[in-house]
Formats: sequence, C-alpha cells, structure tokens
Amino acid sequence: MTVKYAIIGSGMMGQEHIRNLNLVEGAQITAIAEPDASMRAAAASLVPNEVALFGDFRELLKHNDADAFLVASPNHTHAIILDALIEQGRPILIEKPVVKDWEEAQRIMEKAARFQTPIWVAMEYRYMPGVTRLLEDLEAGRAGKLAMVSITERRFPFLQKVGNWNRFNISSGGTLVEKCCHFFDLMRLMIKSEPVRIHAIGGQAINHLDEAYDGRVPDVLDHSFTTIEFANGVSAMLELCMFAEGSHFQERVSAIGSTSLLEARVPGPGRFEPDGQIKHAEYVVADRAARKEQIEVMKVDPKILAQGDHHGSTYFQHLGFNRLVREGGAPEVSLEDGLKAVAMGLAAQQSIAEKRPVELGCWNWLG
Repeated sequence: MTVKYAIIGSGMMGQEHIRNLNLVEGAQITAIAEPDASMRAAAASLVPNEVALFGDFRELLKHNDADAFLVASPNHTHAIILDALIEQGRPILIEKPVVKDWEEAQRIMEKAARFQTPIWVAMEYRYMPGVTRLLEDLEAGRAGKLAMVSITERRFPFLQKVGNWNRFNISSGGTLVEKCCHFFDLMRLMIKSEPVRIHAIGGQAINHLDEAYDGRVPDVLDHSFTTIEFANGVSAMLELCMFAEGSHFQERVSAIGSTSLLEARVPGPGRFEPDGQIKHAEYVVADRAARKEQIEVMKVDPKILAQGDHHGSTYFQHLGFNRLVREGGAPEVSLEDGLKAVAMGLAAQQSIAEKRPVELGCWNWLG
C-alpha cells in the first residue's frame, strides 16, 4: 500500500522528515505547502517523484488527496493549521510543541474532542537509540522501584530559522516549551504519573544578546534547572544548557531505582562535530549489587543517521506513524501527551518568571 503524505512546513525539520520518509517503504510525498520560496524549492528537490507545491496550506487542502498530513511549520502556526486539519479526518503527525500557549491548548483540545482524527505529536526523543532500551528496561523492572529521573541536555544555541521566530517567546512558546517539551514528555512516560509541582530557575545569560530583529532583542532562555514532583512520589530534574556544544554527549537520560541506574547517552548532530563524524549513542546499566557499569554502544545504520540531526529517531518514529495510517489504531504519542508536555514547559517558565514553585493540580485545564 502506498501512503501519500502532504507536508506543511518545509524548513530544516520539514526537510529532515522528507529525507526520512524517502526511506520508508510505501511512503510517497505528493504535496508540500511552504510560504518561503527557497525552503519550498529545497524541499521539492528532495522528493524523488513529482510533487505539488503550494505557498499556503489552505490552497493545499483545496487540491490534495493525501492519506496523511505532516506539520513541521513554526510553532506559532501549529494551532491554526491543526484547526483546519482536524476537520479533514485524516491522520496528522505534528511537530512538537503541538501548541505554544494555554489558550491554544484549550482551543485545540476542545476542537479535537469533537472529531476522531488521529493526532500523533512528534516526540523524536522517545525513539532515540538508548532511550528506547531504557524505556523497555524500566517496563521490565530492571531499575527496581523507580525513585528519581534526571535528564541533562548540554547543546548548541538555537539555530537560525526563517523569520527568526525561534528567538522570541511569543512565537516559539519559550525555550522550556520549544526545546524541553521532549524531556517533560519522557518524564511522564518513564514515571507513569502526573506532575503536581514544578520549580525552575534559569535565564538568558549568553545566547543571542547581541542580536536584534526589527528593533527587538531575543528573549528566549538559554539555561535552566527544573525540578518536578510527581503524584506517585518520584522526583525528576532537568538541566538545560544551550551554550555547551563541546560536550561529548548532548543528552543524558537517567532513571534511578532501588536496584540499578539506567542511562541513555545521546550525542549531538554529526554536522556540528569538528570532524563531521556522528558519534555513537551509549546505554548504561549501573547495578548497585555489582557496583559496576555495563556500557552498550547503540549503533544505527549510517544511512539512517545521515538523514537528520536526531540520531535516527525521526525514521523510527515514521515507521510507527506509517503503520498507524495503514492499519489504524491509536497514536503512540497522543494529543493529550503533547498538550501536557507543553503545560509542563509553560509552568516551568512561569516558575522562573515569578520566582516560585507552580502547582499543576489535577490538570483541570484539560477539562
């Protein structure tokens, strides 16, 4: 069965999706909507077949018969695009963050409740080598009774995007929404509980302070520490630094339980390495009784690694979404998952701004 995809948004991440879809058996991109002419042309050049091109996604909807939609446009456009796509009834894979603020979250949640459209939120970190093994081992009880989750990201600053939308909280949702919704999603998945209290500190110390766009200086945070208390008693922490591109591993995802520490170590994109080589991920089990680490190198097919910056996870995610389109079923990363990750990011940013912990209660905003 051929699955026809319509792509909405074909900047850096949209083009990564296209390259990975080219590797998925039976996937065919039939239409691309992108307002920027240069990005639209670059994306079209990646598609091996004839593809319809549109400057506006609304025009695409008038002339397209795709089986599924993929949305990789800037954050501040997600809600208005979802508004239109939900009514189409065809499966949607939408890049994180699914929305950028509380108002959009409430509106999209209410709209989605009136339809049965499958919405899969693109949380690539779930599918990274090492992280998938960690999730499997947690499920199997290898850590014992889970007590702590710690996630560290030490990486490069935000890249330049068309229109510089990612330099401003108003269009990106802010760093802890735009960047860190991935990690808040992982925390909920690992801990199997809901957060009740978030306390964060952070600021903008280094990045983008010497930039200005139409007289505006960027206001996105470049570092933070966030602690989260979950309803089941598990504690979690996120450390973010966006001026540490010299780190050997970009992310460390750790689960610490009564018997073992489980840790996925993920390198950054190879194109930012001095030699251009992609490092391998590692998966570590540190057993308390044995008092030693077992380290497994997580190798990925170089052909898959070469398609993007997320260590193969975009491809593995597409295999799951393609299966959903062909066979039906529920998205592995639901709209509710995506909205709750956004809520955690917004609460963390509120905590920093107001210099106090923020209570999340029982997710009353989700109805």
